[in-house]
Amino acid sequence: MKFVADSMLGKLCRWLRMIGQDVKYSAQFTDSELLMLAKVEVRVLLTRDFELYKRAITRSITSFYLEGKTEPEWLAEIGERYNLALDVDMDKSHCPICNTKLVAVTKEQLYSVIEKNTYTYYENFWRCSNCSQIYWKGAHWKHINNILNQAQLKLEKQNYKNGG
Repeated sequence: MKFVADSMLGKLCRWLRMIGQDVKYSAQFTDSELLMLAKVEVRVLLTRDFELYKRAITRSITSFYLEGKTEPEWLAEIGERYNLALDVDMDKSHCPICNTKLVAVTKEQLYSVIEKNTYTYYENFWRCSNCSQIYWKGAHWKHINNILNQAQLKLEKQNYKNGG
């Protein structure tokens, strides 16, 4: 799935990239640029701006208006609408910073660029070939799983209410 997100959804954009979605985002995109990107690149416009949503719909641009207030609510809404798995598969993940697909690297390749404790205690690493950011399932992973679990629970409750 390919998305473009408005400036109110920067954190959501990072989450969607982590779960393997291609999301274009810049806090500098104007409404006109968002509409153009969605149309030209056949992306779903994600927005919290109802006026922008209406403009997209009247121009036959696929758009999704997010009603929730929190990241787990937004993830659940999008997960339900587009049938997305709300989990991180590092083989599919995009860089949360620049949207480039991550590549697995060996820890030996990173010996000179990561902290000694990180090198000692972790085995699996991924690097962004564009911005060179390095990722591993460190202490922050508990928080990531917590947010995704909250989103999954909201999705399951919504499906239950809808008879699914």
